[in-house]
Amino acid sequence: MTEISTKLQLRLVVQDAAAALDFYVAALGGRELIRYAEPSGAIVHAEVEVGDSVFSVTQADGNVNRSPSDLGGSPVLCHLQVPDADARAAAMVSKGATVVIPVADQYYGSRDGRLQDPFGHLWLLTQPLGELSPGEIQARVDAGG
Repeated sequence: MTEISTKLQLRLVVQDAAAALDFYVAALGGRELIRYAEPSGAIVHAEVEVGDSVFSVTQADGNVNRSPSDLGGSPVLCHLQVPDADARAAAMVSKGATVVIPVADQYYGSRDGRLQDPFGHLWLLTQPLGELSPGEIQARVDAGG
């Protein structure tokens, strides 16, 4: 029997799963791994690989699978570490994402920005700029950032 390990995998529920898959592949530099659809065409499960992470996408059904638009928004941030936050943000915007907080250097040692994808999900793009110790970060927090 295969050994099962514990892991966390995001499941993004969207109104138009086919369009969302196209967006995530193009805007995030992802690769679609699998797609299962009902005879109606509704996508019940798909997986996208971005870097060394995998997340799934599901068509909203208005019942147990509700999208951000069904819920009036989403407080969850999908945190994606990338080698170039500016380039990834530009790619996302070119495919329909909107900037919530522009990409900028942050006091805690990374270059970050927040975007909302066309399906209502929020993304925090992070580009590490160097290593800071927890003490150095706390000192910067204490100094007001």
